[in-house]
Amino acid sequence: MKLVVLDAYACTSDDLSFEKFQQLAECTVYPSTPKTKIVERIKDAQLVITNKCVIDKEIIKQCPNLKYIGITATGYNIIDIQQTNQRGIVVTNVPAYSTKAVAQQVFAYLLYLCNQVEKHDRRVKRGDWQNCAYFCFYEPGLTELSQKTIGLIGFGNIAQQVAKIANTFDMKVICYTRTLHQEWENTFPYVSFLPFEEVLAKSDFISIHCPLTPQTKHLFSQKVFSQMKRTAVLINTARGPIVCEEDLAQALNQNIISYACVDVVSEEPIKGENPLLSAKNILITPHTAWAPKETRQRLLDIVYQNLEGFLTGSIQNQIQS
Repeated sequence: MKLVVLDAYACTSDDLSFEKFQQLAECTVYPSTPKTKIVERIKDAQLVITNKCVIDKEIIKQCPNLKYIGITATGYNIIDIQQTNQRGIVVTNVPAYSTKAVAQQVFAYLLYLCNQVEKHDRRVKRGDWQNCAYFCFYEPGLTELSQKTIGLIGFGNIAQQVAKIANTFDMKVICYTRTLHQEWENTFPYVSFLPFEEVLAKSDFISIHCPLTPQTKHLFSQKVFSQMKRTAVLINTARGPIVCEEDLAQALNQNIISYACVDVVSEEPIKGENPLLSAKNILITPHTAWAPKETRQRLLDIVYQNLEGFLTGSIQNQIQS
């Protein structure tokens, strides 16, 4: 069978490869594929692997041999699932591969803010320490995480991992989630599940971990920011549109909240007119939380297993609807 990888670079970068996939099928790998080239490249293929390339109804219609689409990600909004269901095309994704990496990113932000390592390094190298009149040299604002309150919005795999790490830092962990499972009271005895407004009011740090749905789009807007502590820090490693970026920029510029750290924005790559680029007190990373080499290798291993399962009749991680 013929396999086409449309945008390998998204998950391989320069340190991993799809070479192993040659064991499963005749494999053609493209680092990236523009929209205008998608049909040309996959029209004769039975198997396709994609990350960001959209495979919609019109593309599917022009690819009569297509039997399988493997997504090198968890989200599957790039695929017309209704059309693939009608055609009997199997679509698979990779759930929960980046849980530990994304939780690690949350604490990279927290430690960056609380320990100010980069700021002190910069000042030492420009001579401020050696020229200081006092032996003790440090910036004001160094902060312990211990006994600070982190509020989690959503309590899926990543939020649960964040809660575990926060507990080891002796932080207070509170959470708002629409669905509360009774077993969590035993599994996470250190987490207090509270109403949304109470989490906003009590948290020193708020970390977003809910999915993007019509109900959560722009969940964090001017009204919500006004209910947070003025010293609060907002962290978003979930989905950009959960936050109204115009309102967040205003909240930062007007000192309604203290700081924000975001790994995701409403449109990626970020556009020059995005208001967060000119806002004060914000750290923006280019959607890197999922990108450690070990995480991407785990992703590729599962993508391989998904394809192997399809070819051997043991399908796993199939998207049904």
